[in-house]
Amino acid sequence: MSRAAVLSGVGSCLPFRAVPNDELAADLGSSEEWIRSRTGIGQRYFADRGTATSDLAAGAGEKALKCAGVSTVDVVLVATTTPDRPCPATAPVVAARLGMRGTAAYDVSAVCTGFVYGLATAAGLISARVADRVLLIGAETFSTLLNPRDRSTAVIFGDGAGAVVLRSGDPAEPGALGPFDLGSDGEGEDLITVPAGGSRQRLSGTEPASDDRYFAMSGKEVFRHAVQRMTGSARAVLVRAGWQAQQVDHLVSHQANLRITNHVADDLGIARGRCVSNIAEVGNTAAASIPLALDHAHADGTLRPGGRTLLTAFGGGLTWGSAVLTWPDLDQV
Repeated sequence: MSRAAVLSGVGSCLPFRAVPNDELAADLGSSEEWIRSRTGIGQRYFADRGTATSDLAAGAGEKALKCAGVSTVDVVLVATTTPDRPCPATAPVVAARLGMRGTAAYDVSAVCTGFVYGLATAAGLISARVADRVLLIGAETFSTLLNPRDRSTAVIFGDGAGAVVLRSGDPAEPGALGPFDLGSDGEGEDLITVPAGGSRQRLSGTEPASDDRYFAMSGKEVFRHAVQRMTGSARAVLVRAGWQAQQVDHLVSHQANLRITNHVADDLGIARGRCVSNIAEVGNTAAASIPLALDHAHADGTLRPGGRTLLTAFGGGLTWGSAVLTWPDLDQV
């Protein structure tokens, strides 16, 4: 019998420190109004010293496990661009923190598409009977990569984590994930990047410029690619699912920029009122953005059982991906 990955729990974790636009605007020669009008962001959260990606990931994972009513899983996946260390992976640390020493655990690296890639990976593990339950966490401390002098990135990103528990189940039941659509184009690797720190720079024989240690993004090109790729991927997955755009109750896109979300919705023919968005409160949290949005929308009642839900993301690599599910009846934690 075929098995599907079924969503059975959600959770999230944000740092304590909220950073409103006003706190950043003066140092960047900007204004609260400019930041909000260009991005849709009103505030974001930055981790304090001593808080790492694994801390936020463990917090979100604990809540997702509680929502699902379980204490252990067979595999722990962490989608992140900001691991605690370049080596080892962060997922085994998170698994141990959650009391699952000995459990298979590894990281997924696809920048802002990491969570959707992780969903597909988890679904494959469950379909292949490698695992009956998977904990997937998107977690970031993107503030550690930001150049405080770069207005194009410093106001956009924030820190946080979101998590889901997936269990084996019937492909026809609520919460079952799929189909998926995934893609990449490595020729766009320099559009979203941290130039220094990897093998290419280290083996170049030259010391990196100070700014090369920070995250860099070609804003206009990224905007164009994000709209194009998420729209195309979402259309592909809707065709595979046999859904019409008008049948989608909720579009949950990567929370990159409110204008990008609106463009994607408009191009797909989905009313903007059906877009799930929390970017005004948390900013762009990269791989954490979709699971954070899912948990917040579940908590406030936006996502209701039976709602047809479309997920789509775009990130560095370049990478993109989409998936669909019918929202299940989950406990409130």
